[in-house]
Amino acid sequence: MKTSDDRKITESRMVDSFLDSLWLEQGLSKSTLDAYRSDLKLLDLWARNQELSLETISRPDLLEFIAYKAEKGSSARSSARMLSSLRRFYTYLMQQELISLNPTEKISMPKIGRSLPVLLTENEVLKLIKAPNTKKSLGFRDRAMLELLYATGLRVSELVKLEVNQINLNKGYLRVMGKGNKERMVPMGKTAKRWMKNYLNGPINDILGDRQSDCIFPTRTSTSISRQAFWQIIKKYALKVGINAQLSPHSLRHAFATHLINHGADLRVVQMLLGHSDLSTTQIYTHIAQHRLKDLHEKHHPRG
Repeated sequence: MKTSDDRKITESRMVDSFLDSLWLEQGLSKSTLDAYRSDLKLLDLWARNQELSLETISRPDLLEFIAYKAEKGSSARSSARMLSSLRRFYTYLMQQELISLNPTEKISMPKIGRSLPVLLTENEVLKLIKAPNTKKSLGFRDRAMLELLYATGLRVSELVKLEVNQINLNKGYLRVMGKGNKERMVPMGKTAKRWMKNYLNGPINDILGDRQSDCIFPTRTSTSISRQAFWQIIKKYALKVGINAQLSPHSLRHAFATHLINHGADLRVVQMLLGHSDLSTTQIYTHIAQHRLKDLHEKHHPRG
């Protein structure tokens, strides 16, 4: 008969094995894997209080757990994300023949409305990009990062990890390794190309000093700027130029996609540039564009 400690070890090994399979087969990021681990830890803690284990949880138990989380203030979006995590976990246990019934079967996803990202206008983007003091090497780096981010629509995580061998200034494109280790080629455009060329010919050397690094966007104290640090930089510059919208780390990525569509770009081209595996993910930007057009019509048309 398994003791409580034995059960903990077994379940911990199951979770580790599941996460290892996601990392090896799908190349998921550390933050995504941490989110899965957190969801399973919450379920495991609840299960122990009910004298259950991850293997013995039934569909009614799982529904009770989801209801419990909702009572504690979990949003529909959060519940849907957690249910998605649990589905993948229990599908894995079924594949490994560790359980005979999948408790997540026939549990519907909570209905959630599609929230539109805050959209920066083209004028706001221009003000934000021009905010850094380019007379200083770190300011020049920031300007180059903002130019490149808006010109390419990269994820911030992709931007901060860029290395010298991923950029081709002669041809004007980037080779980006996105989610799931999927590679894509992204054009930079003339303006971003010019800023990157000038940055790599001077300011980056001032920042690195005597250090050697393959990283394109280093700090003075580390090999590369972190995603969180760059997000703080964006907020600082937004505040400086009077942009009060609730921005996210992906605000310039959203602006890149929406402004392309506003100017007539094909949705599938935008999908390729963004690295979306599913066109439906890209379609949100058509909704943003339509929403923006509706606002402009109501504001400026005499019968709006």
